[in-house]
Amino acid sequence: MRNNNLRSSPLSGLKSEHFKTLRLAIPIAAAQVGQLVVQIVDNAMVGRLGATPLAGVAFGGNVFFFLFIFGLGLAMGITPLVGELYSQGRHRSSAQILQNSLALYLGIGVVISALQFLTVPLFQYMGQPAEVLEAGTPYYEYLAWSSIPLMMFFALRSFLEGIGNTRVAMTITIISNVVNIVFNYLLIYGEFGFPAMGAAGAGLSTLISRILMPIMLLGYFAWHQSFRRYLSFYARANWSRRQVGTLLALGFPISLQMTLEGGAFAITGIMMGWLGTEALAANQIAILVCNMAFLIVLSIGSATTIRVSHEYGARNFAAIRRISRSSYIIGIVWNVFMATIFITCRNVLPRIFTVDQAVIDVTGGLLIMVAVFQVFDGLQSTSLCILRGMQDVKATSVIAFISYIVINLPVGYLFAFTLGVGPQGLWIGFVFGLATAAALLIYRYRKIVARYERGA
Repeated sequence: MRNNNLRSSPLSGLKSEHFKTLRLAIPIAAAQVGQLVVQIVDNAMVGRLGATPLAGVAFGGNVFFFLFIFGLGLAMGITPLVGELYSQGRHRSSAQILQNSLALYLGIGVVISALQFLTVPLFQYMGQPAEVLEAGTPYYEYLAWSSIPLMMFFALRSFLEGIGNTRVAMTITIISNVVNIVFNYLLIYGEFGFPAMGAAGAGLSTLISRILMPIMLLGYFAWHQSFRRYLSFYARANWSRRQVGTLLALGFPISLQMTLEGGAFAITGIMMGWLGTEALAANQIAILVCNMAFLIVLSIGSATTIRVSHEYGARNFAAIRRISRSSYIIGIVWNVFMATIFITCRNVLPRIFTVDQAVIDVTGGLLIMVAVFQVFDGLQSTSLCILRGMQDVKATSVIAFISYIVINLPVGYLFAFTLGVGPQGLWIGFVFGLATAAALLIYRYRKIVARYERGA
């Protein structure tokens, strides 16, 4: 057994760790950036129709995200479980997780979709302008249908990430993104004989592309020999309530943490609607631009979870420290770089999405706050992914509740409405919330690794 009690020097092997993490992260990042491009194209195309359709897409997307993120978190519990088994060579056990997870997350997708439709009658009580609801509701309903195939895709993708394969999902995501963009052009504006559906057309395009994603990924599993073996292990005896319970026990805290964090963004988006259509549209643009930085950090974090889960299976805690240190450095460098771009280009970036000068002006102010909270967001995201790799997820939901519900939302409301700061005030709440989350999660990571090392 390797001596896992010896801690490496701070600079030991960092270049090698950077390379290994980035090799996994780049395909994930390519898929994430591709998805972001689709969101940008969605909003840019809809934005050409005016501020109201753009605000409708923003509202529909915010409400959809609130329930959808819960299901996504549940699926993310697969990766560390499969990663640990893969590092131990237990392929049959990995196949059992795949079999049970596909059935579980298909059912979860149906439940989420049903709940999203049941939310529609509540829209009228959310304080949004009537014209925004009229534009956003059809878009939201198409997104609600897409939850079912998307949950299946995320289950398959999380399994592949657990065994260290990030390229297949990247390729399929990029293909589906191209399909989405093509149908956006056809259905939003009514080109080549298709109906001009406006914002609803963007929703239908998204549904079509998301149906294709799990179909293509299952086809790859059946076609490729190295993945077909996981399907060959399928057997009635593998259906296990205990296995489902294990998936939920790990996935539920991740889901709760992501729901609380995502819920803070969704509720903030709703509160932006109280400040007017221009504020809501500007907030949507700011979030999209913010995702340019965050999705890269999220990709680095996903790669970190994969690598940490493999070393956790081998009980190599010195390697976990090196991997973590490398990921923190990569994330900080990237976020400082993007923060600089957001500040210097704050009056240029909004023009990609809209020609409405009032929306451009509000967005410019929001991008300053986006730049400020970048570093804290990167630190908390990386810390979360490290803890997930070690299957330490229960405390993260408590930290999320404190950071986003107890601190983020009240502070944002205080600055935006009580102190009269306006839209920027709601983003000040994000800064306070993310700073709190970063500090508590780093403390948790250091405590857990030290505990494991003492045990070893």
